[in-house]
Amino acid sequence: MAVAEADDEADDAGEIYGVTGPVVTAIGLDAAMNDLILVGDEGLMGEVIEIEDEKTTVQVYEETSGIKPGEPVENTGESLTVELGPGLLSTIYDGVQRPLPELADSMGDFIERGALIPGLDRERKWKFSPAVSRGDEVSEGDEVGVVQEKEIEHRIMVPPGVGGEVAEVVEEGRYTVEDVVATLDDGTELNMRHEWPVRRARPFDAKLRPDVPMVTGQRVLDTFFPIPKGGTGAIPGPFGSGKTVTQQQLAKWSDADIVVYIGCGERGNEMTEVLKEFPELEDPRTGEPLMNRTVLIANTSNMPVAAREASIYTGITIAEYYRDMGYDVALMADSTSRWAEAMREISSRLEEMPGEEGYPAYLAARLAEFYERAGRFETAGNAAERGSVTVVGAVSPPGGDFSEPVTQNTLRITKVFWALDASLSEKRHFPAINWLDSYSQYLDNLREWFSENVAEDFADRRAEAMSLLSEESDLQEIVQLVGSDALPQNQQLTLEISRMLRQYFLQQNAFHPVDTYCSIDKQYELLGLVLGWGEMAQEALERGVSVDDLRAMESNREMARITRIEDWKGRAEEVREKMEQEFEELEAEL
Repeated sequence: MAVAEADDEADDAGEIYGVTGPVVTAIGLDAAMNDLILVGDEGLMGEVIEIEDEKTTVQVYEETSGIKPGEPVENTGESLTVELGPGLLSTIYDGVQRPLPELADSMGDFIERGALIPGLDRERKWKFSPAVSRGDEVSEGDEVGVVQEKEIEHRIMVPPGVGGEVAEVVEEGRYTVEDVVATLDDGTELNMRHEWPVRRARPFDAKLRPDVPMVTGQRVLDTFFPIPKGGTGAIPGPFGSGKTVTQQQLAKWSDADIVVYIGCGERGNEMTEVLKEFPELEDPRTGEPLMNRTVLIANTSNMPVAAREASIYTGITIAEYYRDMGYDVALMADSTSRWAEAMREISSRLEEMPGEEGYPAYLAARLAEFYERAGRFETAGNAAERGSVTVVGAVSPPGGDFSEPVTQNTLRITKVFWALDASLSEKRHFPAINWLDSYSQYLDNLREWFSENVAEDFADRRAEAMSLLSEESDLQEIVQLVGSDALPQNQQLTLEISRMLRQYFLQQNAFHPVDTYCSIDKQYELLGLVLGWGEMAQEALERGVSVDDLRAMESNREMARITRIEDWKGRAEEVREKMEQEFEELEAEL
């Protein structure tokens, strides 16, 4: 978080009147809503959330034990902001943008209260290459220069609300984020960092139609329930169903340029696992660590709830910053349920009227406010870029109950629903995404892209596969009563084709070096093989071939091996030829 400094000349100090957990009531404080406040003798960070007459209510982002009435409170005159500039990537922050590695180096394993550390390194020097000259006119969003940050070209932009003629610009060289790199004719000095209030969306020129998919390499997602760049999705599921692994797969394999991962209120051991695994993940694009294009925000369940509530906004603001450079950003929030629980706790301490299950009445509005900051945009600036923020939020409903308020309100807002199913994970079917409960409302938007970039009949193949899986679900109710042998031959064949779809297509091994990622072309080919086998099997069945003989075919089992082969194109052609040969032999035996 940006360290705001109070104006020494301002007489805007007050004192603590009362303390209720992370909520502190102050009197004698001249403040506005969302002002950043330093609370108590230790200067704990807090934010104004309510003003009533002479009393000001502040939610504190740190543990408040030990502070008492009468201690001073001081208004910084600024709102909760984050620092934006080179040095964000590969950094691990807490919920209010304090870099955790730096805190650990100076304080050990436990963060001391009142610790104020800048979000960006003030001493590190970056090689800055100017992109403007003296006399150039610039406005908000225009590129002033470029810094190479890991593998990403970090564009230093004119901050929102600033513009004018360039009076001075530095030569190419190495500078810190606080060094002045350009001066405008009105005296405004530009450096490589600026601050932005986290609760306010960054400006843009236009919001575009989300009609380009974010390719994830996961068959069940890309083919059946795709999400576009700039889209919103939710992954609800009970404990152990695979939310974290699914989000890690999205982070590693999606064709996003930047990944922002928010661990919001998760258990300490789960967050530790993420923090250990992410730096070890290899970026398939470059072979370098995936952390080189990732920002991690860690706020575990034992950290103060107020900072957990702020962590979501910190993450989305950083994502918008890279979006403004023209990059596609994937934001993973794990989990929004813990964020909602933090809001519920703060709301109860404010004695607000509770809504369903004790959540505040404004739960739906806050969720919508967060997800609506996603999108695909034409960014501000003369050389307009197209950037996007795709938001995928994990939801952890108690007991896997999707009817609880957080899940239901999330589903009303997001347009992609990937429903994790504990029964599938117990059967070792991964990803454990239930294909009957899940949906994507972006299918019509993406139809043209798939038709032009994959195949014209891509949508038709998907619809046919979904129809078979739906029919299988209906037949399973009968099978449980009388067994599959009692079904007619054509319905037994439907069950066999659906089994192949589930085992050969929907299942995917995240830990297999080849199967962990499946290109769109490979997905289309594999789906075509299964459906093609089904069509030829139906014709053979009508000519008198039994379902048992069809099940015994070698070619239908060889389809599964294609998922684990790098040279899949040649293998797919071999399987297709063998398939046709086996069908001819079966019909010749009649």
